Amino acid sequence: MMTLSISGHAQNLLDALEKEYPDTPQYEMATFKTTRIALGHSIENRKKGVLEIRTTNRFWNLPNNQDSQSFFVDKVSSRIALEYGVSDRMTIGVGGTTFDGVFDGFLKYKLIRQRSDAKGSPLSVTLFQGGSYRSKRFGNINAFDEFYDKVALTSQVLIAHKFNPKFSVQLAPTFIHRGSTVFEEDPENQFALGIAARHKIGGHASIISEYYHVMNPLESIDTYNAFALGVNWELSDVMLQFYMTNARSTVEDAFITQTTNNFNFKDGNFHFGFNATFILHLKNKKLK
Repeated sequence: MMTLSISGHAQNLLDALEKEYPDTPQYEMATFKTTRIALGHSIENRKKGVLEIRTTNRFWNLPNNQDSQSFFVDKVSSRIALEYGVSDRMTIGVGGTTFDGVFDGFLKYKLIRQRSDAKGSPLSVTLFQGGSYRSKRFGNINAFDEFYDKVALTSQVLIAHKFNPKFSVQLAPTFIHRGSTVFEEDPENQFALGIAARHKIGGHASIISEYYHVMNPLESIDTYNAFALGVNWELSDVMLQFYMTNARSTVEDAFITQTTNNFNFKDGNFHFGFNATFILHLKNKKLK
């Protein structure tokens, strides 16, 4: 009888709370746990006042060890970036890459959040706008003289759904515009569709995969669709990502449309990727 009394009292309390706050939305949390899946952005933003320090690295070998860069691998590309949560829905970021001399910046805004209470939107939608500046020449061709010639813009609509606490999927319709192209037959505007997934396999680990299909690839060179498969490992305020990929570049317009290697172990086409993210909380919420 005591158990029934306590149960009934708890149910009455829940009913009272629902009547008092009938429209309090319940949103899905941690659809992808971090702002990147492997190569590209996820729907996630940093919370207001949070600074993210991120390093993105690619390692690969060349055929016959030509032009070796180190004793461990032939080539290394690294991108160092800072990303800051202006609000819980908006993140800004800047970065620079060593391999191709690209400097980039971006703005992300979470437009729609998925509801977990069977009401409202079943999807999360984030808008992404990025821009990059290529400081180095394209090979030995000095075709880019003006500032705008060296600029590329990437626009994405990131659409995700969290099916359950372990599995999430994201689609990324993408539009890329370049100020100029080296060869006339190459399009200045390109369209692509990205698809990615995350599956949690443990308390702090998950498998991630990402793929981009380009609708109108470059004509002057052979390119391949970017692909990545790897593991995320969470350590408090540090996120480590380990993955295999065929993409050398780390900025959206380059790795989506200018990946020149197929995904295999031959001729230096196998690349190892390693991302590390460290979080700093610059603003502490005041207790009321």
